[in-house]
Amino acid sequence: MKGEEPVTRTEHTEIEGTPLVAALLPGSEIGLLALHGSNEGGTAQLADLVARRCGATSLVFTQPGVRQPVHIPSARMAAGHSALLREFLDRVSLTVSLHGHMRPEAPHTIFLGGGNRAAARVLAEALAAGAPQFPAVTDLAAIPADLRGVHPRNPVNLTRLGGVQVELPLLARTGGGADIPPGPVAEALTAGVKALGAAASRRDVRG
Repeated sequence: MKGEEPVTRTEHTEIEGTPLVAALLPGSEIGLLALHGSNEGGTAQLADLVARRCGATSLVFTQPGVRQPVHIPSARMAAGHSALLREFLDRVSLTVSLHGHMRPEAPHTIFLGGGNRAAARVLAEALAAGAPQFPAVTDLAAIPADLRGVHPRNPVNLTRLGGVQVELPLLARTGGGADIPPGPVAEALTAGVKALGAAASRRDVRG
């Protein structure tokens, strides 16, 4: 029936002995991904919020009720562990993967890694327009090596057009001690994801 909200589906899985819950919200061919929703505060909320605003697909992994969540490197969160991740990778053509960093030397900097550099530049333009207090870096050489998101097994690079790994500092993903993303960042990413959807349909972001 028209106008019905998409239904979020969940899956209980385990990776390297760590229990995880995956939640998939189906939508368009642009996907929001939060692999470390319990480790990197605000990323799960931001992925869900932006996806709902844009009609995009989102997939969030969390470790509910765990006081000290385990951080599993992205490249080890393979599709073989999760049916919903496989469905996400089949459905989505371009991924925006949200992560959090705690670099003391860059408390306001958003690093835009991942294999699709054209898409990274589209997101950088949207962030510059909507959240200029958080400068976005797209030059891979200027991004710390472990934040670049270019490993070939990283899920951000496994969709048809690859994707962008968005590394957000704490101030850009939480506010007031809660995992509530700041409005300007959410709005800027929403604008960027909408622009990516339009560019993908024109085949303007092939990497």
